[in-house]
Amino acid sequence: MNSPSAKPAARRRMTSAAALLLGSLILGGCGTAAPSSAPAGDTPSAMQSAAVPPSTSPSPSKSTTAAVAPAAKVPSPARPAPAPVSVTVPAIGVQSPLVKLGLRQNRSLQVPPDGPGAPAGWYSGSPSPGETGPAVMLGHVNATDGGPGVFANLRGLRPGAEITVHRADRSTAVFTVTRAAAYGKNNFPTFEVYGNTKGPELRLITCDGYDPATGLFNDNYVVYAKLKAKSAG
Repeated sequence: MNSPSAKPAARRRMTSAAALLLGSLILGGCGTAAPSSAPAGDTPSAMQSAAVPPSTSPSPSKSTTAAVAPAAKVPSPARPAPAPVSVTVPAIGVQSPLVKLGLRQNRSLQVPPDGPGAPAGWYSGSPSPGETGPAVMLGHVNATDGGPGVFANLRGLRPGAEITVHRADRSTAVFTVTRAAAYGKNNFPTFEVYGNTKGPELRLITCDGYDPATGLFNDNYVVYAKLKAKSAG
C-alpha cells in the first residue's frame, strides 16, 4: 500500500455531527480513490463571554445599595472526541494497536508501517470511531517479508461480525459488519465509501486484486460496519 496523493480542503475540527468533504485522492499501491480532506462539521462558533455592564457608583446624596450583576455563564466548548488506540476483530484474529495517520508535507495521505507485524492505522482526518460519520482504518494485506498483513483476512468477515475499537479515554465502540466489497481503481465509489452517514460507521480498507504480472494490487477491499454499542470510559 503506497502513499496516495491528495488535494484536501481546509481542515476543521469535527464535531459529533461531522460530515466528510471529499476530493480526489489516489492510493498508488492499491490504485484506488481515498478521502482527501478532514471531516468538516457544524463547528461551534467561538464562545465569547457576555459583556457585564460596569457597576455605577451610587450618588453620595443617596443611600442605596448597588445591585451586583451576576457573572455571565460561558458555555464550555465541546471536547474533541477521544482518538482510537486499538482495534479487535475476533472473527479473523485481528488484535492491533492503531497508529495515527495524517497528511504528509506534500499533502499525500500517510499509510501504516509495512514491516512484519505492522499495525493498522486510523486516518485522523476522519471521525473517531463511535462519532457520527465514517471512521477510516487502513491496514496492509501483506508484509514486506511476504507474510500476511494485519488486514490479510478481511475477506473472511461476514455480515454480523463484530469489530471493537478501544479509545484513548478507555471507552469502546463496537461495530457490526454490514457488508464488504472489492473495487477497482477505475470504479471506486468515493462517496459511497467516504461520504456522510447519519450515524457512526466504520470502514476497514486494504489492498486487493493482486496482479502477478506487475506485482501490484489493482483494487481495494472495503468492509462497511455500523455502530452497535458504545460504552463510556
